[in-house]
Amino acid sequence: MKMHTSITSAKILNLNKLLLMKKLIQIKNKINVYKNKSIKVSGDKSLSIRFAILASLAVGKSKATNLLNSEDVISTLNCLKKLGVIIKHNKKFCEITGRGLGSFNNKKNLTLNAGNSGTAARLLMAALVQSKNTIKITGDNSLKKRDMSRIVQPLQKFGAEFINNKKTLPIYIKGSNFLKPIIYDELRGSAQCKSAVMIAALNVKGKTKLRCVPSRNHSELMFKNVLKIPIRIKKNKNFDMIELTGGNNFKAFNYNIPGDISSAAFFIVLTLLSKNSNLLIKGININPSRTGIISILNMMGAKIKFKNLKNYQGEKIADIFVANTKKLRSIKLDPKFNSSAIDEFLLIFLVASVSKGVSEFKNLQELNNKESKRLDWGFKILTLMGVKTKKIGNHGIKIWGNPNLKLHKHYEIKNYLKDHRVFMVSVIAALSFGGNWNIYDPDSIKTSFPNFLKITKKLGGKIN
Repeated sequence: MKMHTSITSAKILNLNKLLLMKKLIQIKNKINVYKNKSIKVSGDKSLSIRFAILASLAVGKSKATNLLNSEDVISTLNCLKKLGVIIKHNKKFCEITGRGLGSFNNKKNLTLNAGNSGTAARLLMAALVQSKNTIKITGDNSLKKRDMSRIVQPLQKFGAEFINNKKTLPIYIKGSNFLKPIIYDELRGSAQCKSAVMIAALNVKGKTKLRCVPSRNHSELMFKNVLKIPIRIKKNKNFDMIELTGGNNFKAFNYNIPGDISSAAFFIVLTLLSKNSNLLIKGININPSRTGIISILNMMGAKIKFKNLKNYQGEKIADIFVANTKKLRSIKLDPKFNSSAIDEFLLIFLVASVSKGVSEFKNLQELNNKESKRLDWGFKILTLMGVKTKKIGNHGIKIWGNPNLKLHKHYEIKNYLKDHRVFMVSVIAALSFGGNWNIYDPDSIKTSFPNFLKITKKLGGKIN
């Protein structure tokens, strides 16, 4: 009986260990040298979500290849299915049958759950400005903390109704049959807000005009080159002026989604910081509104190169070659680069931590409106690593670089609202600098980059 009890206890103990391990990963060693390797990363998340929503508004069957198969994209597809859109999705392609503007099947008491995706929540609201019934938009605990007033305000100007008029999810939206075009200033540099106004404008007869602080321009390129929407774009020193004519249906379209530079960025930085290593990352979207991280790292001494450049539907695609750089220098970054690298600053902070001199990054308050307060998390991670840092008000950070930085202590990363980028940058820090790391909530990567750990292990990262 005692032996049986002992065996049972051992099984329970092992089971508990396995359950614990699923909630965290452990990294105890820096990554070994890797040379002349090539990888591919997942399809671009911004383009995947935009494809899905725009295809649902088109007339006919639209088809995408290399659609990102992540929780954020799946949440978008599930919301569209609830609206009556017919979707066929497998590993090879995604086919969406749209019935045109205003064709969603808006049942009463309908709830759409955007999961962790701010892009999905905001762009879906824009697509619903003609909804006949009130629809509830909600999300996970992280998304419920994010500001939605920035999109509620312009949609109200179009004529949409918001029953509870809250700043955060859940939000109840009801469309209108009496929509009118608007003139709107988007002054935050938010591509989501700009895109939401553009999508809403598709449903409205007449010309909608936007004056925007420059940000990602995927929506403009899709409208112009793929959907053939009547759109005029003028750029001056400080703003993009956009004018588009809505109220007319557009045809279904096919789209091959390129690799995501935000996903590639993790391996760019890992290689940059890994002694004697180099890497080729194939088929990446190098849209100039997204390549801020490349410009910034090259200004800091990296020599990242684009190869095999080509154009596709207005987007620029290339292979990215990166090699370890031994002498990195600090930077006092001009805020004009912020919008083109907004999702990559946690990685840039890591590079600054080993760059000679003092780096300064300002006007980054937008980072604290992401899935977690990312600016605060950048400060926390560097402080945990023993890097000298100082906050600049509530919008920036100063980093004293140490080119000889090596870590030997125990480090834990947890309670970060399961922000996928906090998890992945912690993995890069562990593999680049050493130490004994416990990083919790590995499932967080399912929102944007499910095969991140698989690729990391392929390069030689030892992750338990």
